[in-house]
Amino acid sequence: MSSSWTDIKNSDLVIIMGGNAGEAHPCGFKWVTEALANRSARLIVVDPRYTRSAAVADLYVPIRQGTDIAFLLGLINYCISNNKVQWDYVKAFTNAPYIVKSGFTYQDGLFSGYDEAKRQYERSSWDYELGPDGFVVADNTLQNPRSVWALLKQHVALYTPELVERICGTPKDKFLKVAEMVGECSTPAKSMTSMYALGWTQHSKGSQNIRAMAMLQLILGNIGVRGGGLNALRGHSNIQGLTDLGLMSNLLPCYLTIPTEKEPTLDVYMSTRGFKPLRPDQTSYWQNYRKFFVSFQKAMWGAAATPENNFAYDYLPKLDLPSYDVLRTFDLMFQGKLNGYFCQGFNALLAFPNRKKITAALSKLKFLVTIDPLETETARFWENHGEFNEVDPSTIQTEVIQLPATCFAENDGTLVNSARWLQWHWAGGTPPGEAKRDRWIMAQIFLRLKALYQKEGGPVPEPIVNLDWRYKDPGNPTAEELAKEINGSALEDVMDPNDPTKVLVPKGKQLPGFAALRDNGTTASGCWIYSGSFTEAGNNMARRDSTDPDDVGIFPKWTWSWPANRRILYNRASADINGSPWNPSKKLVWWDGAKWTGYDVPDIAPVTAKPGVVGPFIMNAEGTARLFTRNMMRDGPFPVHYEPFESPIANPIAPKIRGNPAARVFKGDMEQFGDAKDFPYAATSYRLTEHFHFWTKHNRINAALQPEFFVEISDQLAKEKGITSGSWVRVWSNRGSVKAKAVVTKRITPLTCDGKTVHIVGIPLHWGFMGVARKGFGPNSLTPYVGDANIETPEYKAFLVDIEPISGPVA
Repeated sequence: MSSSWTDIKNSDLVIIMGGNAGEAHPCGFKWVTEALANRSARLIVVDPRYTRSAAVADLYVPIRQGTDIAFLLGLINYCISNNKVQWDYVKAFTNAPYIVKSGFTYQDGLFSGYDEAKRQYERSSWDYELGPDGFVVADNTLQNPRSVWALLKQHVALYTPELVERICGTPKDKFLKVAEMVGECSTPAKSMTSMYALGWTQHSKGSQNIRAMAMLQLILGNIGVRGGGLNALRGHSNIQGLTDLGLMSNLLPCYLTIPTEKEPTLDVYMSTRGFKPLRPDQTSYWQNYRKFFVSFQKAMWGAAATPENNFAYDYLPKLDLPSYDVLRTFDLMFQGKLNGYFCQGFNALLAFPNRKKITAALSKLKFLVTIDPLETETARFWENHGEFNEVDPSTIQTEVIQLPATCFAENDGTLVNSARWLQWHWAGGTPPGEAKRDRWIMAQIFLRLKALYQKEGGPVPEPIVNLDWRYKDPGNPTAEELAKEINGSALEDVMDPNDPTKVLVPKGKQLPGFAALRDNGTTASGCWIYSGSFTEAGNNMARRDSTDPDDVGIFPKWTWSWPANRRILYNRASADINGSPWNPSKKLVWWDGAKWTGYDVPDIAPVTAKPGVVGPFIMNAEGTARLFTRNMMRDGPFPVHYEPFESPIANPIAPKIRGNPAARVFKGDMEQFGDAKDFPYAATSYRLTEHFHFWTKHNRINAALQPEFFVEISDQLAKEKGITSGSWVRVWSNRGSVKAKAVVTKRITPLTCDGKTVHIVGIPLHWGFMGVARKGFGPNSLTPYVGDANIETPEYKAFLVDIEPISGPVA
């Protein structure tokens, strides 16, 4: 989230798209109800289904899944066409005035540089024109036809209310009502916040869904202000922390990146990570990348990371591919190219797309290790459970090792919520039976592996044997020890760069924040954005002071928020170019004549960043936010409407393009995509309040509340297919088939898209063949094996199926 849960109470308009906060985030949804009750705020819900969020909304608007970009670009077009733009914000705080290279073009759904055979772009034309001084050329009048603003205006002009209705199935009058309400938030007097979740990310263009809303919010002037923001609602209790700590195949902690084979030395690696400012006097805070990186290396390898060996740069793996995401990993497994797989706190068999392929892939492993507090379908993929897992165990030779772990209530440590708050929690119980905490399990695996290397040797043992593992009990590090290590400490006296005689942080002390990090090996920090969370003052994550000065929703002494305990990112943008609040009734930070001050920690250098000089978006080399994202995304610097890979209609703006043209598709998976002539209905997956992922089917109370797998269909589709509510149906795609009870409901209605009636089938995901709930299927027996073009999140939310009534099982 760019803001916080508690800031939502300051919103004048809340729009929920790509999520269902009222059902999936019921505790956080409290802050929406605060805004509705105390500010007379309004709530818009745009969703294929009439959800529990929609039930309390001022306006519910139906939309066909996978068409959000067309809807959002339609809103941007409306705002531009009707002068619903916060011009002072856009001109000063976005890259709207910057001039784009003359080689950049867009036509018929494709940008310049596309290679159809490789399904990828050569992106050098997607960049700014630079002047002789090396800085971006700008036209502050926005009249240059090559300006970002002119190109954006041209790009979105296609997305009229009529085209939005044609693509999305959203009635024109309802779309225009949304546009009118959104447009009211283009002045400093009102702010809108956006709430989204997996309904946006789980598409083959999921990243661009989010980009489109970010662009809309920038045009409205709603980023960095109270009651504004672009807010991702993280689903699992520590998904945000997982992302922060780099548990992805191409990342190191705190959003540093793993080197590639083309970066054999530290100098080469750093040559593309200089982040030189693109406009005069800008912060471009990623210029400190080397400090973050070297401090991480010191946290990993301590004394073994020295200037002489480039701080153990050679210890890091060098990627031969952009990433080894879940889709690539399981495709390699499917090809028989993986020997082993560790599955920790995850249920891959039910969670990954095309379950048939996942089963076949797991069956080709030599060994599988699961680390989980519960029996999972992944650990038991080899067992025959009849139609719910129809396999022949005699043909599967995979050795499965189950390591029982603890659940969150039996652990201590931190959970990072959607708002970036690191909240310390204490164990509420002891592990049952043979269950062990994950820290103990990982430590034992490491110590045994290290002992084998020390005894037997092997190629490149140094990254293992030299790992800095100085814990009081090496076999069981404590949460406090790890938290302190992640925060960082001074390995030598840290000196003041402006006064070489002054010690800022004495040797051995905890760092007060990431500003103290150095690139000479004198500091160590496991995750730079967490620096400040556990200082010499103590464990800031354990703070529980609920005071909130002037009731602004900041709560600065409740736990700790990254970065630097800042609650609203880019909050300098809450003040105009001169440093005065856009809206005095919603002031957040401001310039007092000598420094930046306010309710929140200013997201800018407090003294040296003078108003009118340094831009508010300090992480960007421009100092401004990006309406045009340059060459940083694989599928385009502007979002484009692409249909899902399985769609009931051809793309109205580019009929020859299937899916996202830059999305990776593995051999054999393209052939498994279904067509509308065979699978006429548009399906989507979702979650229920009564269940949590695949955990709560092990709990009798939850299992009683929602005991049985079902699918939702409209009255109209039920009548067309001869299906009655409560009867049994079979739903199938080109990859699999499931049986379920039918729930016939008015929550789903048919949509008219490009002149065709489109029926929607809703499929919840909480059932399997383990646990105390009734055995059932799930949507991932049906979903396609393809992901987002940028981060490879699978396209779970839009696929094609057919449905028919069947006889139920014999009692």
